[in-house]
Amino acid sequence: MALKSTILKAHLNISDMDRHVYTDKSLTIAQHPSENEQRLMVRLLAYILQYNEELSFTKGLCVDDEPAAWQKNLTDDIELWIDIGLPDEKRLKKAAVKAKQVVLYTYGENTQEIWWKKNQSAANQYNNLTVFSLPFSATSQMTELFARSMDLTATIQDGEIWLSNAEHSVQITPQRLK
Repeated sequence: MALKSTILKAHLNISDMDRHVYTDKSLTIAQHPSENEQRLMVRLLAYILQYNEELSFTKGLCVDDEPAAWQKNLTDDIELWIDIGLPDEKRLKKAAVKAKQVVLYTYGENTQEIWWKKNQSAANQYNNLTVFSLPFSATSQMTELFARSMDLTATIQDGEIWLSNAEHSVQITPQRLK
């Protein structure tokens, strides 16, 4: 019998002073059985950083052709493709061809720099692709915020993010690679 996804609830209070986005949002998030807490928190962070009313999570790990989150228009065209991790060149191309804008958040210990050296020339081919590197120390600390029911505050100013709950706070400074 296949394992089922774990259903999580998250209430987000987002104050993005860089983009002038201020909102409260309640979400239901499915955590795939193979998705660890760090990956889920990075997926949630990417959602927060790109938040708009039309943004939604996808089936993610269950479907190879979908990103972590996306924004589609009324004609089902992909306006924004948000991915996380260290995708191969083929996936970068697929995203860049399918979507008007692609944002990738890389994370991982001792792997991002190697991945970037290998994929930088391919990534530079796509004008609609933006790549950010998330520091491993911050993404690993974000697991302290993980719970089946999360109440998170996200404050974004001058490219820095403070993500917190009642007990813990994490400062994240993404590095823009492209």
